[in-house]
Amino acid sequence: MHEINDRLKALEREGRPIRVGLIGAGQMGSEIVAQTGEMAGMEIAVIVDLTTKQAAAGYDALREKPSVVQTTSLEEAESAARGGKCIATTDYRIATSLSVVDAVVDATGSTEMAATVALDTINHGKHIIMMSVECDITIGPILRKLAENAGVVYSLAAGDEPAAIIELYRFADALGFEVVAAGKGKNNPLDIYATPETVREKAEQRQMNPRMLSEFVDGSKTAIEMSAVSNATGLIPDIRDMHGPKATVDTLHTVFVPKRDGGVLEKRGVVDYAIGVHPGVFIVIYTDNKKIAFGMKDRDMGEGPYYTLYRPYHLCSVEVPISVATAVFYGESTGHPGPKLVSECFAMSKKALSSGEILDGIGETCYRGSIERAEIAREEKLLPLGVAKGCRVVREVPKDTPITYDDVVIEYDSALMDLRRLQDKLHV
Repeated sequence: MHEINDRLKALEREGRPIRVGLIGAGQMGSEIVAQTGEMAGMEIAVIVDLTTKQAAAGYDALREKPSVVQTTSLEEAESAARGGKCIATTDYRIATSLSVVDAVVDATGSTEMAATVALDTINHGKHIIMMSVECDITIGPILRKLAENAGVVYSLAAGDEPAAIIELYRFADALGFEVVAAGKGKNNPLDIYATPETVREKAEQRQMNPRMLSEFVDGSKTAIEMSAVSNATGLIPDIRDMHGPKATVDTLHTVFVPKRDGGVLEKRGVVDYAIGVHPGVFIVIYTDNKKIAFGMKDRDMGEGPYYTLYRPYHLCSVEVPISVATAVFYGESTGHPGPKLVSECFAMSKKALSSGEILDGIGETCYRGSIERAEIAREEKLLPLGVAKGCRVVREVPKDTPITYDDVVIEYDSALMDLRRLQDKLHV
């Protein structure tokens, strides 16, 4: 079997590149366009954004701008694609249904829209690369099942931390090592009460959306990402909210081990995160095989029996085309959940909530994300983080309290909510 790079070059020579539909041409999306433009054997065929002007501007990331047709007509888009032209549109359905498109990348940044895009992509028999980890932790298992039934791939995006961790996990698991812990470094200081206003100044300095920075700082993004890893690997949180101890790369294998061996863990086989390790992701592995231990020591991996495998980078959207190629060439993902949720990322109140209040979005003022084992979340009726936005509070919820289904009324319908209800009904 050829390597991805060789297969892409072969497609380039043959004049039949992989064609991608990209939905969302913001910072992440434009980086995908730029990177794809540097590659052989892959092209962005369609860009979708809020206006056709914004969609067309997405192609500006290429060294040489192609001929672009702005349209909301599928018939016109098909004609343009047959003529070798690229499409800019506001209608996601053109990307999901255009005949030349092999795979769709969701880079919308919207949990609700990601669900709609994924479902329509699968229904049209195309691979879906999911950049919304928030969507994955909410309805990933049902989306993956639907994709399998349709004979296509549902995949998390390479370059994001969950897929980078899953890459390490697959490597170690295949070799027969016991994975004791899998995690990521958290570079932003943890403030569980952060809001867009409290981080606004830092967000402006970093040219970031304040809500997005707040989602990082309040710990929601970490809980989201480690829930995705848990659901993909079967590893579980050691405790609710995880430990999040301070560590360095050199001490990971002494921190993320059982307490009886000097670490912080109650059990082995967990997801967690480290304060002070950045950038990169890690797993801690174990072996009691003396022959292997001798070889590990000889290769400067330490005395054992615990060892750190560390990936010192994750390149975010720059790596996403690898997920596309992996799906198209091999019918495989760069990360996906198992048949059912292992962990639930749920909503924890940041402030006292009053009856009648409408919950805002992730990273805003009402709640933050936390992580718990799925079976406990079901028993306690914990409200999944991904469906919290737009819910109406029906009774007072104190600050620092898990929000439950009994505390709210869900007053909206969406593909996300419909799929979550189906997932729950099927017990996946």
